[in-house]
Amino acid sequence: MNVEAILGELLTLLIMALALGMDAFSVGLGMGLIRLRARQILYIGITIGIFHIWMPLAGMLIGRVLSDTFGTIATLLGGGLLILLGVQMVFASFKKDEKPLITPVGFGLIVFALSVSLDSFSVGLSLGIYGAKTFLTVVIFGIVSMVLTWIGLLVGKRVQSWLGSYSEALGGSILLAFGIKLIFPF
Repeated sequence: MNVEAILGELLTLLIMALALGMDAFSVGLGMGLIRLRARQILYIGITIGIFHIWMPLAGMLIGRVLSDTFGTIATLLGGGLLILLGVQMVFASFKKDEKPLITPVGFGLIVFALSVSLDSFSVGLSLGIYGAKTFLTVVIFGIVSMVLTWIGLLVGKRVQSWLGSYSEALGGSILLAFGIKLIFPF
């Protein structure tokens, strides 16, 4: 393989990683609108990066064996989880006396990371069918999504200080809208 072909493949994977990571940025922006400490932001970014490694890896491995029917199912599940998180955040913003049902800590972080990375499972299915380089692909996807998540969370945190009590409702609305967009692409 010549240098131009390798650079072309790297550029293609980077563009795909940026496209997949933009959902992590958007959702990170929404989640950043709730009060998060720097350590939580670090863990959230790392967790989403890890999910963006193993979800496309699982997709690539399965994609080499099965059809891409599961891509649609993964997208619908991811959209449904984001809608659930978004609705929960909007309702929690109006009930300040209660703790949110799902927060980006522990199991809530796993649900959050899973909902953001399910679309990368679909992409992994396609890449597995076409025989893409597995290690390079998942490392690029993981690093790009981790960095974009951190950027989204930090921007969201900055905006949260400006919006005050409305920031959690706005963050929930962003997650809700993104979940609807995943289920009903328009």
